Amino acid sequence: MKKQITLDFHHHLKAALVDALDEGLLEHDPTRRAIIKGVDPSNKKNKFLNLYELQKLLRHLDLGDELNWDWFILLVSKTGLRFAEALALTPEDFDFERQQIIVNKSWNYKTPIGNFQKTKNESSNRVVMVDWHLMNQFKSLIRNKESDWPIFVPHNKRVFNSTVNGLLEKYCYKLDIPTISVHGLRHTHASLLLYEGVSVASVAKRLGHANITTTQETYIHIIEELENKDNDKVLHHLSQLN
Repeated sequence: MKKQITLDFHHHLKAALVDALDEGLLEHDPTRRAIIKGVDPSNKKNKFLNLYELQKLLRHLDLGDELNWDWFILLVSKTGLRFAEALALTPEDFDFERQQIIVNKSWNYKTPIGNFQKTKNESSNRVVMVDWHLMNQFKSLIRNKESDWPIFVPHNKRVFNSTVNGLLEKYCYKLDIPTISVHGLRHTHASLLLYEGVSVASVAKRLGHANITTTQETYIHIIEELENKDNDKVLHHLSQLN
């Protein structure tokens, strides 16, 4: 049990016992010299990085001539794909002419022998636009890869989410930035787009959310902050109409 919960319970119980002592129902306080035990709360990973922190992370990546997990981190950072969606990408999913990545499946990495599976929901089947620089990089990297096999998954070898998360944690610690997970890169991607003024509807579509409400609830703190900025713009505009 968490230590704070134990402490709160102790305070409530002690208050009742003190009343009982005052009324003569008890001869002594059984909570006297009680030792409060419990587990200290664990440090939770941050949900997302700011622009400066993300740029610092991306500059640190080892992006060589062969695909590695650093390339995976870059890809998720620039697309907001879910871990299983990014794992399932094959050379066939890259439309270099239109600068698009086609998302229509995910990779079941939780079984000893991984396999393709459906995306999380129908809305997750989507096309994600990416910048030309990233597309050119991957065009070279996947040139000789099997067209229908995941580019990040070796044959007959299991892939673990913890592998990438562990690498990210090591990088974040070394760079002195908040520690995030692979899913945190997805949150980072969406958050930065919202801060740049991209509409909630467009972000929801890019992330593959089933509805816009999911996006609004997930990023409500950012949306509220942006609304406050919009209010300042509205008031500034109105003041010019005198």
